[in-house]
Amino acid sequence: MFDIGFSELMVIGIVALIVIGPERLPRVARTVGHLLGRAQRYVNDVKADINREMQLDELKKLQSEIADSAKGIEDSVRKELDVARSAVEAPLKETVGEVEALGQSAPAAADDPDKPSA
Repeated sequence: MFDIGFSELMVIGIVALIVIGPERLPRVARTVGHLLGRAQRYVNDVKADINREMQLDELKKLQSEIADSAKGIEDSVRKELDVARSAVEAPLKETVGEVEALGQSAPAAADDPDKPSA
């Protein structure tokens, strides 16, 4: 993050000792440590929140993809079901029509006494 070496830290420490003084330096160092710790925790919390949001976005995208594919499969199954239903219903309707036609002609033949029975 920062490109600070050990020698630069020593210079900062010596300047702080001269400016702040030896009696207040430990208290200032402790305060700076607490502030840096808080800042680091805040940065880590922000990173964690960003990662959670990214994962949530990925999950939402995955959920929408799965929903789209499920809808596609459902549409495909419905089309195949309609094709199968029409393939079964068409001959069934023809058969029912033939049976009804035979049913209507059979009572007419039974009512006509002039026709010889077969």
